[in-house]
Amino acid sequence: MNDLDYSRPIEIGDGVFWVGFNDIESGLHCNPFLIIDGDEAILIDGGSRPDFPQVMMKILKTGIAPKSIVGLIYQHYDPDLCGSLPNLEDLISSPELKIYSTYENHMFIRHYSSASQIVNIRTIDCIFKFKSGRKLRFIQTPFAHAAGSFVTFDEKSGILFTSDLFGSLNKDWQLYQEVGDRCLESNNETACHSNSAECPLTGIYAFHRMNFPSRSVLEYAMQTIENVDFAMIAPQHGSLLDRKTGRAIMHKLASLTGVGIERYLKKQ
Repeated sequence: MNDLDYSRPIEIGDGVFWVGFNDIESGLHCNPFLIIDGDEAILIDGGSRPDFPQVMMKILKTGIAPKSIVGLIYQHYDPDLCGSLPNLEDLISSPELKIYSTYENHMFIRHYSSASQIVNIRTIDCIFKFKSGRKLRFIQTPFAHAAGSFVTFDEKSGILFTSDLFGSLNKDWQLYQEVGDRCLESNNETACHSNSAECPLTGIYAFHRMNFPSRSVLEYAMQTIENVDFAMIAPQHGSLLDRKTGRAIMHKLASLTGVGIERYLKKQ
C-alpha cells in the first residue's frame, strides 16, 4: 500500500476517508477523517489552519458538498485539530452544524468557534447516530492527553479513531504502518528489527513519552479501550494500525516507562 496517491482522499473503511495532508518535511503528520453515510457526513479532528486548503480539497474530491457535513468531532482541543474550525464553519455555512466534544474541551474550543452549537457528548449518552442508524460510540480517556480527551469507535467499519493515542513522530511516514512480528515481540527499544529507515515503534514511544502526563494515564486509557472489538486503529498523528499491530502496541503502551513527569522525577 506504499503507492497510494496522497493528493486524493483515501477510503480506509466503509464510507470512511483519510483526508489528511502528507507533509514530507514534518515528523508530525495530521490525519483528519471523514465519515460519509448517505447524505450526512461527520469530520473527525478536522486539522490545523495551514492544512485547511489540502483537507478541504480532499473532502470535495469525495463528491460531497460541504453542507453535507452535519457534525465536527474534536477529541481534544489542540490547534492541530481545531485550528481550521472557523474556516470549516464559514464554508459549511449551516445553522444546523454541531460540534461534538466534552465539557472540559468546550472551554477551549469555544475560542475557535462562535457560530456552531457545541454538544457535550455526555448529554447524548456518548453516542452519535446517523439517520441510517449507523453509530459512533465515544469512549472517554481522561488526561490522555487532555482532561476531556476521548476516542471514537465507528461500529460499522470497526475503526477506532484514537486522536493522540497511538500517535507517532516519524519522518519515514506512510498511511498504513507495517510492523513485523519481531518488532512487536521485542522488548529491546535500542535494537530495531524493521527494514524501515526509522523504527516505527521508536516514533510511537517517543510521541507518548513527550505528550502524555504519566504512565498511569496511558495504562488507564489502554484498559478503557481494551474490550473494543476494533478492526483498525486510526490515530490523528502517525499511521493506521491493523488489529494485530494495534493490540500489540496497546499492551506496550500500558507498561511504557519514562512517560511525561516521570522523566523529570528521575532526575531529582
